[in-house]
Amino acid sequence: MSTFATVLLIILAILVVAIIVLFFVGKKAQKKQAEQQAQIEAAKQTVTMLVIDKKKMKLKDAGLPSIVLEQTPKYMRGAKLPIVKAKIGPQITSLICDAAIFDSVPVKKEVKATMSGIYITEVKGLRGSIAPTTGKKKGKFKAWVEKMQEKAGAKPIK
Repeated sequence: MSTFATVLLIILAILVVAIIVLFFVGKKAQKKQAEQQAQIEAAKQTVTMLVIDKKKMKLKDAGLPSIVLEQTPKYMRGAKLPIVKAKIGPQITSLICDAAIFDSVPVKKEVKATMSGIYITEVKGLRGSIAPTTGKKKGKFKAWVEKMQEKAGAKPIK
């Protein structure tokens, strides 16, 4: 057997072992996430709140309770999370929002939110509905190109 075939067999064996390991790690992570989701569903409450501000910021800069920082893994402390500052009753608190609904949370409006501890999982408008978001904002260059295309007649005017 040539050296090229031997090297290929070794690389193939390493790849197969890596795929098998990733499969089992993925199954374990999926079970853990399902367990956490069940805990969130069990502890959820509906609360009326006035959203003051929302930002994506680091956990240590968010003004969350110190117990939250202590329980967070070290590698997650530097990550930016969607943080919502809201007034619930007479108290102003910082809350962590679900990334999927962060864009749809209206600022300076009263909403009915489903929460689990300090984690916001769902938001509904209190008076009327929440305006749906159009998606990602366009960059300045892309907006400028579209404006020039409209002027040139390459794109229909909206």
